[in-house]
Amino acid sequence: MIIATVTGNVGKTAEVRQVGSSSVCNFTVASNKTVKGEKRTTWVQCALWGSRGEKLAPHITKGKSVAVGGELSTREHDGKTYVEMDVAAFDFTGSKSDGQRSGAGTHREASAPTGGGGFDDADYGGQDDSAILF
Repeated sequence: MIIATVTGNVGKTAEVRQVGSSSVCNFTVASNKTVKGEKRTTWVQCALWGSRGEKLAPHITKGKSVAVGGELSTREHDGKTYVEMDVAAFDFTGSKSDGQRSGAGTHREASAPTGGGGFDDADYGGQDDSAILF
């Protein structure tokens, strides 16, 4: 298992869909790195499972600065390699002037993610989700 943290900008506004009896919030994050003066972008396809994904989806819009953490994997398709993350931790990283933080406390998920990305919804508590780190 590879656990990683990725910071960057949302490249594709979040979409929520049903997968069996669960829901999943899918979005992409573009992480930039400069190598020998050349900017390189790595795109990470993210999946945030359950009701937290549903609640955060309206706020995960193209261009917002975020940090995500979770289990990283790759997938091959048509000769291309895709980087994917089962998101266990999420935070908006923009400044208060960006309107991305409301002053609400940060929340961290105490336990490690399990396969399928399930979360205990009792931890959510209904606080303002614009400043939540899971």
